[in-house]
Amino acid sequence: MPQDPYSWIEASLATIHKANWYRSVQTIDGRPGATVLLAGEEVINFASNDYLGLAGDERLIKAAIHAVEKLGTGSTGSRLLSGHRELHRELEQAIAAWKQTEDAVIFSSGYLANLGAIAALVGKRDSIFSDQYNHSSLKNGAILSGAEFLEYSHCDVEALKIQLSQQRQNYRRCLIITDSVFSMDGDLCPLPVLLDIADEFSCMLLIDEAHSTAVLGKTGAGCVEYFNSTGKILIQIGTLSKALGSLGGYVAGSANLIDYLRNRAPSWIYTTALSPADTAAALAAVKIVQQEPQRLTQLWRNVDYLKRLITEQLAHLKLLPTESPILCLQLPSAADALRVGKQLRSHGIFAPAIRPPTVPTSRIRISVMATHETAHIEKLVSVLSEIL
Repeated sequence: MPQDPYSWIEASLATIHKANWYRSVQTIDGRPGATVLLAGEEVINFASNDYLGLAGDERLIKAAIHAVEKLGTGSTGSRLLSGHRELHRELEQAIAAWKQTEDAVIFSSGYLANLGAIAALVGKRDSIFSDQYNHSSLKNGAILSGAEFLEYSHCDVEALKIQLSQQRQNYRRCLIITDSVFSMDGDLCPLPVLLDIADEFSCMLLIDEAHSTAVLGKTGAGCVEYFNSTGKILIQIGTLSKALGSLGGYVAGSANLIDYLRNRAPSWIYTTALSPADTAAALAAVKIVQQEPQRLTQLWRNVDYLKRLITEQLAHLKLLPTESPILCLQLPSAADALRVGKQLRSHGIFAPAIRPPTVPTSRIRISVMATHETAHIEKLVSVLSEIL
């Protein structure tokens, strides 16, 4: 009798449960914000990537509604067929102007932007050097490309240089890929050194600004601006779905790069264009970020306050190095992380446990928002002091 070809799934699920790696969704009702309704209970939200609190902003909502009323709910096709709208181009030009690049192109998600750009830039005769802690979208883009995929230890530029000195001459093209802010740790890539290394070894450099767009830099333009590297030749990728409160992704860079991606990036060519509502909301957010710098100021005021309270009141806890609104408290095991996450929830705080295989060590991940009130931050620290 033939064996059931799907029987392995049940066994794999059992393994996931046994390792305390099992995940399930949690329903949030109503608009996003610093507090949300989680399964009917109001909690302080330290789990969101909505760093500036724009996802529930009335202006983004009105922009999305107006776009739907004018252009409909869907784009109906790819940008090269029936899906292109002038609104798409307006957003691309706004992103390019903000980041001071020659051009930009928007994708239907940040994940798709990474997959499409990497697959278009390198192939079987090329190599990719990737930070060990890079996001899944960067790693899967590398695999999709067919290029030789080599990882270097997290932010270890000396290890990267050694690998390049040994391997670079074996490949036609070379691409270095890195997150700017590492989303499960909160630290930054050493961008200035990476730019020097890319120049020394004739490599392209791709940086994913997902968690630094509208978060880092004087105008919120990202890690490149933060490190005073605006105008340097590199490939900047980001998302519209975190601090910009919408959905979608982008690539910003030279005019030739963007023109090439429009002709070679499969996840742009062969997928439906970003919806009018998402495009309009993102465009409204880009304008707000530049017109209201106080949002960014308040975000960093909140980050600094939380860091200070942790240093003063929770010095016994291991806070991972961070230079972003992401603060991670490392815990001994997945079971410990789940326990602390549940205890926080019972006290009205939503800060989930992050466990392997997403990260090498278990932790509680705290995301700070500009719209958090002082009382929210103080309650978080008070509860952590009580349970840890």
